[in-house]
This record gives sequence, C-alpha cells and structure tokens, in this order.
Amino acid sequence: MNNLSECDAAYLAGLVDADGTITVTRKHSNENRHPALSISNTDIDLLKFVSEKVGAGKITSKRVVHQNHTPSFAYVVYNRQALNLIKQIQPFLRTYKAKRAELIIRNYLALTPRNGKYNKEMLLARKSFEQEVLLLKPAKHV
Repeated sequence: MNNLSECDAAYLAGLVDADGTITVTRKHSNENRHPALSISNTDIDLLKFVSEKVGAGKITSKRVVHQNHTPSFAYVVYNRQALNLIKQIQPFLRTYKAKRAELIIRNYLALTPRNGKYNKEMLLARKSFEQEVLLLKPAKHV
C-alpha cells in the first residue's frame, strides 16, 4: 500500500465524502466486522486512478438494475489496508464520515486481538464499537 501525498489524500477524502463509504462490514454473518472503504462512480478511469494511487483494493462492477441506468463501479478496500487508507484521508474528511473514521482509527486495533480470541468483556466492547460506528449517519436537515 502506498503513502499518499497530502494533495492525493485530500482528493480521495473528497471522493469518499461525496461518493464513498467508511464503515465496518463483514462477509459472513458469523464473523466480526472489519474496516471497509468504498467509492462508487460511473467513471471507471477515476476509480483506476484511485486504485493506482492507493496501491491496494479492487474495482468491481455494480449490477445495472434498469436499462436506462449508466453502468457503475465500486473501488473497495478492506481490513488493515482500509484502516491505513482511512488514517491517511481522515484529516481531510468533512462529513459524518470523519467521525466514523476517527472511531475506527481510535478503537479497531485496540478491540481486535491478533489471535482472534475474545473473552465476554472484549466481545461486548467490540460489538458496542461496531454499533457506534454504524449508528453514525448524515445529519437530517429540515
């Protein structure tokens, strides 16, 4: 994974604020959640640029639901690579995603034992952290 220049980190933060997601997710229902960062866009060249700058992650095609919709794609990065990228762009985030990033940076490693073994107290703290991240949503404006 690459270290981003300040300019590239700020640019990627703008993409994430506008068209991206910072979250904790899981691939299977029986596993703990892990950090994930994604950016969706209809311009695959933009996502290829992101992938090259970051040096990690992958680009996937999204399903076209209606014939008149433009094909779209998603750049995604998971786990420690996502954590590394989140750390690099966090100072430049301006939406609620900045708070999600801060929570993940501050708590994920502390609540994730390297051996994957949790006692009851650790598991409760981990689940509480996951819920705290997922409950952070955009503010509703009237």
